[in-house]
Amino acid sequence: MKIVYCINGTCNSGGMERVLANKANYWVEHGHDVNIITTDQKNHEPFFKLSSRIKHCDLGVNYSENNDKGLWNKILHYPFKQRKHKKGLTKLLNHLQADIVISMFDNDVSFVSKIKDGSKKVLEVHFSRLKRLQYRRKGIWKWMDAIRNKSDLKLVNTFDKFVVLTEEDKVYWGDLPNMEVIPNARSFNPAETARLDEKKAIAIGRYNYQKGFEYLIDAWKIVYKEHPDWKLDIVGDGELRMQLQHRINENNLSDCVHLKYPTSHIEDVYLQSSILTLSSRYEGLPMVLLEGQAFGLPIISFACKCGPKDIITHGEDGFLVPEGNVPELADRIIQLIEDDELRKKMGQKAKIHSERFSEPVIMAQWDRLFNNLLNEKS
Repeated sequence: MKIVYCINGTCNSGGMERVLANKANYWVEHGHDVNIITTDQKNHEPFFKLSSRIKHCDLGVNYSENNDKGLWNKILHYPFKQRKHKKGLTKLLNHLQADIVISMFDNDVSFVSKIKDGSKKVLEVHFSRLKRLQYRRKGIWKWMDAIRNKSDLKLVNTFDKFVVLTEEDKVYWGDLPNMEVIPNARSFNPAETARLDEKKAIAIGRYNYQKGFEYLIDAWKIVYKEHPDWKLDIVGDGELRMQLQHRINENNLSDCVHLKYPTSHIEDVYLQSSILTLSSRYEGLPMVLLEGQAFGLPIISFACKCGPKDIITHGEDGFLVPEGNVPELADRIIQLIEDDELRKKMGQKAKIHSERFSEPVIMAQWDRLFNNLLNEKS
């Protein structure tokens, strides 16, 4: 097969970029032709390693140039960038003559399904149906989020297949005939698992509203009173770095809570930890939970929409905490700190449960979907 992925860029350290790298590498290793088309690469290297056999083309649209210039600037320039994007992508897809073209629900989503290049068009979404509403923005942004939320439903119906990550999210989208559920595969199949004897918990993700790290910092203030010898590392970066650091300092936690920059050696972070935490307001299917399970980490997570309830079996491989409940989040962390036997038992279960998300299991589902589409085409 000739497969094309469309995404803004591969230079970011997010879950979507990691998933794309994993899939693209898998396909070329199994003899397929893979192209990645970006709009905002700006000559940056991919954050996650990509096979030299993967072809890459950047269209130089650069939507991100207007990100920090205000709403009206974005509204003014977006149509021109869309026109440039559509023209460049149409020309390139007609040249490539791919079998399958996948949109990652980025800026191409409004027009890529209409490009008549002979390929089957697949849309994969890495956030939940409710994401835009969960921003809880105000004013004109709230109005725009509501409009875009409605338009999303129209857009997904224009694709040959629409792939969501969880059974929970499938319900929110409704009864769509082109929809399928395929979760992300875990990124690692580690030979080692965490020993769970380090006095350290971790959280991983972008420093933004979605990830809710302020909840976790507040919970750690409670944990610190009982176990001042335990540390929390929050690995990531983003626009809220300074605010989070201020919250850490305000709570006198700077000796035990540390903001760590992203690393391409994330395996070491998992192996040197004993508890994985997630305090998000919403998710799609959090890669960090799949990865943590693969390394045998027990997980304590808010039961937010969507993903944690599909991954964690409450009381077996971790704990699900009502979203936003800081005292219970702290209590569950303290419980695993104090009960070595439970912590290690949950870690063992997590490792076993992670097999549901192994790469061979998940990619077999994608292979079936692609082949079914090509059979329809022929």
